[in-house]
Amino acid sequence: MTNFSNYSRRKFLFTAGVSAASSILLKGCLGNPPSATINSATAQQTPVAAIDPAQAPETTRITLGYIPIVESAPIVIAQQKGFFAKYGMTEVTVSKQSNWASARDNVVIGSGNGGIDGGQWQMPMPHLISEGLITNGQKLPMYVLAQLNTQGNGIAISGIHTGKGIGLDISNAAEYVKGFQATQGRKFKAAHTFPNVNQDFWIRYWFSAGGVDPDTDIDLLAVPSAETVQGMRTGSMDAFSTGDPWPYRIVSDDIGFMATLTAEMWPFHPEEYLAIRADWVDANPKATKAILKGIMEAQQWCDDPANRAELIQIVSGRNFFDVPANVLTPPYEGKYEMADGKAAIDDFKKSPLYWSDDIGSVSYPYKSHDLWFLTETMRWNFHNGAIADFDTARQIIDRVNREDLWKEAAQEAGFSGIPTSTSRGVETFFDGTKFDPENPEAYLNSLQIKRI
Repeated sequence: MTNFSNYSRRKFLFTAGVSAASSILLKGCLGNPPSATINSATAQQTPVAAIDPAQAPETTRITLGYIPIVESAPIVIAQQKGFFAKYGMTEVTVSKQSNWASARDNVVIGSGNGGIDGGQWQMPMPHLISEGLITNGQKLPMYVLAQLNTQGNGIAISGIHTGKGIGLDISNAAEYVKGFQATQGRKFKAAHTFPNVNQDFWIRYWFSAGGVDPDTDIDLLAVPSAETVQGMRTGSMDAFSTGDPWPYRIVSDDIGFMATLTAEMWPFHPEEYLAIRADWVDANPKATKAILKGIMEAQQWCDDPANRAELIQIVSGRNFFDVPANVLTPPYEGKYEMADGKAAIDDFKKSPLYWSDDIGSVSYPYKSHDLWFLTETMRWNFHNGAIADFDTARQIIDRVNREDLWKEAAQEAGFSGIPTSTSRGVETFFDGTKFDPENPEAYLNSLQIKRI
């Protein structure tokens, strides 16, 4: 296979420029200035657990970054409900990041220089940062510690495409999409929020499963959410891979409709993760497990339907997402208006879930899921071959994924539902394609559209 070159400085600087621009746009739509921080002094008081001196954290202080979307809820709730403090982490600062590029730059800087120690990430950002692939060649080892959530995402379509048959399976609309250049004088334009990670993977998989090549048949861009939504209003943006609360706004504001939810594309799929700098974890393994215990307890709290109203009240506030509570209520109830003639969805199990789902654990960081993300990285020839084969991918995963710390934390806290395998087994997608982590080559070979 071809070898990938490092992320070019030009592309790195371009992304950073988008980062700066999007901070202005997101401020207008989501409220607080980027880098707004909340520390434990504002948190509710939860009784502190009787901490075994052998498990007492080496430090009580950490700074965790988050993006104001539903994936970050366990971090916010763990801090605000006092779950971090319960396990001895009494000085946890949660720092709102304007966008993914800012989060990446801030974790490289580190909290000692005004940045962050870790936090919420799209996958496989922790692996790419560890390898220096999105940090201009600067390798910063990171550890993946937990999955934060599943679901809470979808593919939104501009209203100008109403009635064209664009849904979960776009096979019948493929010629319409591919013929857009001939009929409209420009290619069908789609977007995601950051290149080569979750949202990029979801929309690429969806297009290619329907016979549309995302690299040649359309224009696929990394664009800030607010800019994309404005493009949908004006008719210059056609599709967007987006997370809650954007789907609700796109439909309720009559900007467009939802083609599909990712919960339909891949039920209970891996979404975003908690990852922290390896040097911080190595220096503070007990504090890391205390953080994990707080996150796990927050995830269990978030999944209780009886707590969803309070969850919405907390995260919608000015210090966090700064959006009206009614924008978050439908997705947190699993209620999605799809529009364009599609039946509305009313299913709590299609809402964002944080601790468990119908397959098993949400929180546990399965290595098999890391392998899927890196297999897709190979599929699309991202980073020009730096991840050249499955042996390389597995070695990176073994360095980055610390599921052992997750298990130790869960056992120490007495939580149930601890997986016995680091593989969730064979995964099945909406088009019938299967990913067997024991044989990822078969999955890769079965895909019709790929760059490898």
